[in-house]
Amino acid sequence: MKLIFATATALALTAGLAACGKPASKQAAAPAPEAASAMAASTTPDPAAPTGDMGKMAMPAAAKMAKGQGTVTAVDTTANTITLDHGPIAEAGWPAMTMGFKASPALVAQVKAGDKVAFDLKLEGGAGEITAIQKQ
Repeated sequence: MKLIFATATALALTAGLAACGKPASKQAAAPAPEAASAMAASTTPDPAAPTGDMGKMAMPAAAKMAKGQGTVTAVDTTANTITLDHGPIAEAGWPAMTMGFKASPALVAQVKAGDKVAFDLKLEGGAGEITAIQKQ
């Protein structure tokens, strides 16, 4: 039984090392006690491997911010949207157009149709969300 276990361990170590692109060592074919020490050595943490600290991982760039000016054409307090007829928004590469934007209930309550406004947008995924709005 020990011979079967030792052989299986040696084969597993050899296959593992081959899969990693490392040449198999003579230790991998050794009897069980040496195979166990080789296995322990192969599980030693790689100093270059990530430590699990998510704060050190590269994260995608933050949402892009943009500013614009326009006229409020509609306000939807149920959907929390403000529709603006706005000028070009260079940061987004958008020409002048009329479109609806999500906004917080507090911002939606500040404006009504016909108001001329300056606004700040958070651009994400091809859409914008109003983060600030000021009547002009």
